[in-house]
Amino acid sequence: MRNVIVLGAAGRDFHNFLTFYKDNPNYKVVCFTATQIPGIERRIFPPELAGRKRYPNGIPIFPENKLSELIKKFKADEVVFSYSDISHLDVMHKASIVLANGASFTLLGPNDTMLHSKKPVIAVCATRTGAGKSPAVRRISRILRDLGWLVAIIRHPMPYGNLTKQAVQEFTSIEDLERQNLTIEEREEYEAHIANGFKVYAGVDYAKILEIAEKTADVIIFDGGNNDFPFIRHDLLFVVADARRPGHELAYHPGETNIRMADYVVVNKVDAATTDAVDQIISNVRVLNPKAEILFSKLRVFVRENSKVIKGKRVLCVEDGPTLTHGGLSTGVAFKVAQEYGARTIVDPREYAVGSLKKVFEIYNHLRNVLPAMGYDRKQIKDLENTINGTKCDLVIVGTPVDLRRFMQINKPSIRVTYELEEVGKPTLKEILEKSPKLHKSARSAKSFKEVNLG
Repeated sequence: MRNVIVLGAAGRDFHNFLTFYKDNPNYKVVCFTATQIPGIERRIFPPELAGRKRYPNGIPIFPENKLSELIKKFKADEVVFSYSDISHLDVMHKASIVLANGASFTLLGPNDTMLHSKKPVIAVCATRTGAGKSPAVRRISRILRDLGWLVAIIRHPMPYGNLTKQAVQEFTSIEDLERQNLTIEEREEYEAHIANGFKVYAGVDYAKILEIAEKTADVIIFDGGNNDFPFIRHDLLFVVADARRPGHELAYHPGETNIRMADYVVVNKVDAATTDAVDQIISNVRVLNPKAEILFSKLRVFVRENSKVIKGKRVLCVEDGPTLTHGGLSTGVAFKVAQEYGARTIVDPREYAVGSLKKVFEIYNHLRNVLPAMGYDRKQIKDLENTINGTKCDLVIVGTPVDLRRFMQINKPSIRVTYELEEVGKPTLKEILEKSPKLHKSARSAKSFKEVNLG
């Protein structure tokens, strides 16, 4: 029996354990490590999920910066890398730490970790966090509904709280989000789907999650997180590439894997990028995956309140947290709107940051004139609220996928900006979904398939 350490960030790591290691007599997982997300280490992966027979005390979770010590302490034979959106260079730095301490470095692939569904599955993934995957999912889900499908959305995991309680999560209303005391990141991913009338499933145990979702839907959409590859074997794979970050489709794990597997690559934000940047992505996709069809899109921005209030104001721009942090972007839609509508000054929030937000700016020192909407626990949400309220400005532009004003009191005027994906040119997503042979074939073989109009 080989001793294994799983390097993770509360998502892919737990899925890899449950699909490959849990009942495998050849391996014993001695611990998990955690990184990227603050406050998720020092927990226990509970015996209720790990299996009381083999792991009666559960499995401890430690900070990744203790990796060298952990390899020695637990006499680890292997360390399996199990999280996403990390450069190829940094993956190999971690591999070098592992090898230098005597253990083997492992990556688990789709054949060992993908679940099989009885229903047609469309997976939507990305090359980087913040590429525009979520609006792509929203667009695809609405198209499928218009074509007559019953759709369930399974979201990549974000279990940052009680893992036992979060094993299987089903969200059908905004009230469900309120009751479960979710982080801002979770709300950002679930709320828009719910507002559009779709059920969202997430959690830890994706075999059980998939089983439940299959009972409610004709088709499953797997909404990937960061740039991870799908947890469920798919009939169609759409991968969103960010035209503002050309070359990243070659440089980040597992975004390159997604490009190589993709049926369709959606080059997004083409209106915000140079022609050379778009051409570079096209060229790279053609080399990595000549069979993939390429389509183009932009993010159409909606200012939900009166945009005229922006002109001449000192503005604080609050943006999607993951996009700015491990996604690496320096601005978002709030910043774009502030510029377009004539803000006098876009305020640098760093001097007003309090509590954990100070540390965020220290870690992600590329950030200047935007405030990432960090909120992984109640304390950090309060730190975010205090930072917004303490910033000297005339107006707050909320550019996050969730309306922060639902659960915090902002003491100055504010407006909200949202965005949706819009195709540029041909083919469109609707044309692809109407005519896809893979989707038609899978639909005919699905037991619950009804007669629907697929064009």
